[in-house]
Amino acid sequence: MATGGGLLLRVLPPGMYAGRARVLVERSLLVNRRAWLAVVSGFCEPLFYLFAMGFGFGQLVGDVVGPGGEKISYVAFVAPALLAASAMNGAVYDATFNIFFKFKYAKLYDAMLATPLGPIDVAVGEIAWALLRGGLYAAGFLSVMLAMGLLVSPWALLALPAALLVAFSFAAVGMACTTFMRSWQDFDLIQLALMPMFLFSTTFFPLTVYPGLVRVIVQCLPLYHAIELMRKLCAGVVEAGLLWHVAYFAVMAGIGVVFSARRLGVLLLR
Repeated sequence: MATGGGLLLRVLPPGMYAGRARVLVERSLLVNRRAWLAVVSGFCEPLFYLFAMGFGFGQLVGDVVGPGGEKISYVAFVAPALLAASAMNGAVYDATFNIFFKFKYAKLYDAMLATPLGPIDVAVGEIAWALLRGGLYAAGFLSVMLAMGLLVSPWALLALPAALLVAFSFAAVGMACTTFMRSWQDFDLIQLALMPMFLFSTTFFPLTVYPGLVRVIVQCLPLYHAIELMRKLCAGVVEAGLLWHVAYFAVMAGIGVVFSARRLGVLLLR
């Protein structure tokens, strides 16, 4: 066993981790290989927003101020934000609805924990699959942006790994929240959180339109940091402040993974 894996096994309580989270990803690939249309369907929503808002509403708005202070088209302003939203949606929906069904109805995790797999394996494996789904949406959306000529800087290549980090963070937190869900009605709370965040995290207009207090609240939202990260990378505005956004998601992902594993351990190993 690798040194890192041996250290982790010594630190964690027995039965929490077996180092085989990859088998859950393999299972998800096998289960979804015939349901690929449902998997990629989440990519369509931000694409529709791009054409409706970027080209439709954008004709009325004209050029706007970009992240570097230069004038850019409205569609170039909106597209990176929708890229961030695409990564968020793909990860969150997979880490909430699908996991809730497996947890509450299929009782899949009870069967998994009867094997050498532990709660951390389950948490990491399911979050990794949600990460792949969010990354798939992001890669497809980046391809559309490239075809439309919206990627004008080589730094835009970093938007894909940034989208994977965003997807991983949202998936981790989404799975942690799912462990508290009692019924399908509770998922209205997920929509209640996602929709305002999508609309107000500078997706369609700059931060400067908000008054002082609201501006501070918006700057605390995870999607705001994702949008700022994507917008600056796509525009080629690389500065030290980007590390703050990366650190934000690294902490968010770590908290989500640890909390998910602990909640699964409490709920399934009691």
